Parts: sequence; structure tokens; C-alpha cells
Amino acid sequence: MDDLRAIRVFDKVVELGSFTNAAEALDLSRPMASKHVAALEQTLGVTLLRRTTRRLTLTEAGERFHVRARDLLQRADEAFAEATGMQSDPSGALKVNAPVEFGRRFVTALLCELQHRYPNISIDLTLNDRVGELVDEGFDLAIRVGELPDSSLIARRLARCSLTLCASPDYVAKHGVPDSPAALVEHNCLLYKWLAQGASWTFERGEERETIKVGGDFRTNFGPATVAAAVAGRGIILEPEFLTYAYLGNGQLRRVLTDWQPAELGIYAVYPRARLLPAKVRVAIDYLAEQFASANPWSMST
Repeated sequence: MDDLRAIRVFDKVVELGSFTNAAEALDLSRPMASKHVAALEQTLGVTLLRRTTRRLTLTEAGERFHVRARDLLQRADEAFAEATGMQSDPSGALKVNAPVEFGRRFVTALLCELQHRYPNISIDLTLNDRVGELVDEGFDLAIRVGELPDSSLIARRLARCSLTLCASPDYVAKHGVPDSPAALVEHNCLLYKWLAQGASWTFERGEERETIKVGGDFRTNFGPATVAAAVAGRGIILEPEFLTYAYLGNGQLRRVLTDWQPAELGIYAVYPRARLLPAKVRVAIDYLAEQFASANPWSMST
């Protein structure tokens, strides 16, 4: 039995959670799909899947093998694509992950425009603010805002985005304006839990640089909720410009500590390491970089 075919069937069973769904997706009979996986287990000498009447689960050996199998299949697909000329005609499903608000405002429209340019690409877009495992979760590409942890992934910087320190006029009227980064410890600072800086906020002024540990009574995992709390007068926020621009423009928020500059964020395209980058991923990254290289779109957002 073809080992690569068996690995592809195994990968599809894991992805879809059943032999029946995998067989249908691969245009096989269910017994044939089961036969492929059984033959693969026999070749390897290990059990990859625990089978019960209700569900399938990976064994420890199955989990390890699946990670390697996904990489193998990607490389095989890249090799076939290069050999058949598909690299010059981007096609297939592009699975993308992006932060919720940034993805909603900017990434979604750009991916739709990408499809107009490359109509053979289909988009599978997931929006969440949780930083997951790209390879394990099957994503081709992720958009990340902020500092990136060290990893085996490749990152390409697409653009810069300023952080803004701001509060509502009501909050400032009641509690005053901090005159230095150190004065922030006397204020109620509202925290976005996924911001890489966390509660340690860094500011620069010329050659000076200060990092302050702040605190407050409001934390959230959703940036717009932090902004809404600031608009309601709850405290001071440090948030990306694309979340605060409209509120600064209409006067619901105002910048504070303006002689100090918060650390700048990067906007990155992150993708798994590969010897040959699939055409669909390459053109998507190039297109996003091209669009973000123009005037900051988030400074025009509403």
C-alpha cells in the first residue's frame, strides 16, 4: 500500500475526527480509509489512533507522528506543485489566523481583494486573540501584532503600529494627568491581557527609557473592551493606534504623557518554515506587505 497515501488518509482522519468524514473528503470508501490507517500502523509497529464507538483520539505516538506527517505532506505538496507548475498559479485553501479586531478591520478586506487577484485561492480565516501553535492547528499563515516569541516559525514584518497612552476627558478631570511614566502607578491603568508588555509599560524620550509596572481594577482579553472602559472614564489605557484613533479624533479619548513615546509595535506575517513556500502563502504575504507599505490604514479607521 502507498505509504504517502496512507499518511494523507491518517492526516485527514485526524483533521475531520472520523473515518467516515475523511473517506468522503478523499473520495474513498470507509473500509478503504480504515485499511489505509491500519496498514500504516502495521508498517510503523505502533498504534496511532484509539478507536471507540463514540470518538477517535490520538495516542502519544500518534500525536508525535501527526506533527511529522503534516510537515511531510506539506513538503510533498510543495514538490508536486513545483513540478507541475502550480507555483506560478497560486491555488488552494489558504488557512489564515489573525487577531479579532485587526483582522475584522483590515485583514478580511485585503484577503477578499487577494481573491480577486488570484481567483483559484480560497480563504479559511480564523479570528482570535489567542496565540496558538500554527503548525499544530494547521494554519498556513498568521498575522501578529506586537512582539513575537522566539520560535521555529518565520516572521516578516509588514508594518509598524504606534501604541497610544490615553484616557477620557472625564477621567483626566477627576484624577489629573500623569507628569512622568513613574506617576502612572498612582493611576488606574486598564490592562489588555494579550498585549505582550502585559502590565510592564515602556516609554522613551530621547535617550531616556523607562519601564513601569502598572496596575488597575479592569482587565480583559479583548482590546476594544479595554478602549470602551477608558471611554467610560474607568482609567488610562495603552493600546494600538488602530483601536484608539477614532476616539482620539472625536474627543472621547485624549492622549496623556505626550512627551514620552510608548514602545512601537510590529505587524508581522508569521508562517511555518518550509524549503519551498507554497505559492498561495507567498503571494498572500507579498500582497499584505504591499498594502501595508502604503499610508497607515489604521489611522484612517473608524
